[in-house]
This record gives sequence, C-alpha cells and structure tokens, in this order.
Amino acid sequence: MIVGLTIPSYERFQVGGARVVAAQACAPSIRGVLEKERLYEFASRQPDTIPLVGRAPVFAVNLPGGCGRVVVRHNMRGGWMAKFNNDLFILPTRGYRELLASLRLRASGVSTPEVLAYVSYPKNLLLRRSDVATREIPNGHDLSVALAKITDHDHRVMVLDAIVKLLRSLTHAGAHHQDLNLKNVLLTVGEGPGLDAHVLDVDRVRFSSPGSPLVAKANLDRLIRSLRKWRDLHSLPYSAEDEEYLRLRSVE
Repeated sequence: MIVGLTIPSYERFQVGGARVVAAQACAPSIRGVLEKERLYEFASRQPDTIPLVGRAPVFAVNLPGGCGRVVVRHNMRGGWMAKFNNDLFILPTRGYRELLASLRLRASGVSTPEVLAYVSYPKNLLLRRSDVATREIPNGHDLSVALAKITDHDHRVMVLDAIVKLLRSLTHAGAHHQDLNLKNVLLTVGEGPGLDAHVLDVDRVRFSSPGSPLVAKANLDRLIRSLRKWRDLHSLPYSAEDEEYLRLRSVE
C-alpha cells in the first residue's frame, strides 16, 4: 500500500517499483502500459503519437482501454540545476504537486488540463524520476505561435482578451504561476465568440489569498517578461500598446 493523501476519483497503486496515482477511469490503461514499459517510453513510440515542443519532447497519444487522448511528459528540471541533475526529484515529485494544483485551479474556474495520472520510478532510496499524463486539449496553439500568426487588429484583440481572462481567473483563485511564460499558455477557439486560454505546467503554482493584488502583479509581470524576451529574440509582434492593454485590463 502507498501511504499518502486520498484523492476522490483517483487510485493509488504500484507496478513493480513504479508508484502511480491515476484517475479511476484511466487506471486500468496506465497499469497495462506499466506492466510492459514506462509511460513516457510507451507514448514516444506509438504510431499515432504527435510530438509537441517542450523542454524535452512531449507526446500526444491515445491510451489503450478507452482512456482517450492524453499528453505525456517526462518531468525535467530547468535552470542551473539541470546542469547537474536533469530529471531526478526527491519525493514528492512534481507530478504530485501538479495534480493537486490542477484540481484546485479547476475547482476555482481556471482552465487547465485535467491530470489523469502521474508515475514515479525509483533511482535510489531518495531520488525518483516521474512522468505525467494530462488530458489533451485539441487544436490549440501556445501563445508564442498565436501571436506570431496574427495578421489584423481584431484577432490581436481576441488574443489579448483571452490572456486577460486567464490572468483574472488566476488572480481570483489566488494562484501565482512562477513560470508563466508564452509556452505555458495554450489558446483554443472558444465555444462562443473569442478564444479560450488554458494554463499549463501548473506544478510551480503557489496559492495565496483569492483576489490578491500581489498575485495579480506577479503573474502579469512574469508573463510580460516572457513576451518582451520573445519579442527581442524572435521578433515576436508585441507592442507597447499591447502591453498597456494587458496592464489596464487584467486588473479591472
């Protein structure tokens, strides 16, 4: 038995040395994969796999057994730590934090992919590697791609409004995303007019008081730093007027 927090509608189990927390509907699929290989290895070699861009390759793939289409990611470190240790973590791994943050964000009205499973694999008594599977949000483009594709004013406003809505929802939830960059914001066509923005990689979200102006400022400043960086390095079409729009609208 794995000792830990019980999460409604999720199961905890082990397959060999792998420790798993999975949504009940997907637990049989995950178990079946892990009886043969690691989840990330499975996702990387399926004929229907679509590779996505990330810190390391990320794979969108169908899981067997009717679980549906998922995105599988191997947790990697960034920054200076990656020079010495690129994928080893002390328990709890990032998958655990991502699941809890995702559940809390979704309950607070923030759009983020559903975490369907996380798996950790032992390196030794202290260190483990981990994979995370999230529900795929189809037909999306990250913010760097969406801004680069803009050709007219109306579409630019639609993109900016989607960002504003996401920033407001994060503020409402008191959620500070410490790595809120262009690659961690996914845009899709909404059910109504306009676009929807979804926040990704939420294992680095930390929660504070709902509605906190400090959270609002921290998220906005972090995203603007990323926008300026992409503008300077990749000639991203992002103007001072766009920035002023975000600053004014996101705190209304």
